[in-house]
Amino acid sequence: MIKIVKDNVPSIRAKSEPVPMPLSAEDKATIDEMLKYLRLTQDEKYRKKHPECREGVGLAAPQIGVNKRMLVISYDKQDGEEIVKVEYQLVNPRIIVNSIRKCYLASGEGCLSVDQEHPGRVYRDFKIVVDAYDALVGEQVKITARGFDAIVLQHEIDHLNGILFYDHIDPKNPNKEIPGSVAI
Repeated sequence: MIKIVKDNVPSIRAKSEPVPMPLSAEDKATIDEMLKYLRLTQDEKYRKKHPECREGVGLAAPQIGVNKRMLVISYDKQDGEEIVKVEYQLVNPRIIVNSIRKCYLASGEGCLSVDQEHPGRVYRDFKIVVDAYDALVGEQVKITARGFDAIVLQHEIDHLNGILFYDHIDPKNPNKEIPGSVAI
């Protein structure tokens, strides 16, 4: 079973190594296990049986003690009248385009590796394009993400660089306003 590395463990601050391609059986098994765990965190029955488990929408390999450039994302979102599943197993993701416009989660960001509250605005790019190998579909992909989707991707990619969400909060003015930014 996966054990989440907390933010007081030095390895969470290490920059992750690129994953050799093609994906090895070991790396594929790791990223499959990560997605399985992430899906379990969203299962209410599982969380009742495991009260230490918190619900998540993303998980990066450093959060399970593996400093490799891999992450998983899984959540449902409303798209018009439909609910669609957003799900990726990204290997060696790179942000190749980003917007000038900023956004932030009005409720604040959280993280499976961070137990304490860190109030303040975490500004991120409103729109990004990510280039990565998606092990879920078995091919190189370019993902254009806006708003919440962009925030989740940037949060997880930050983990691959040893950055935690609260590193983005201005310590002198945690609720500082950036003109033109979008509250999500």
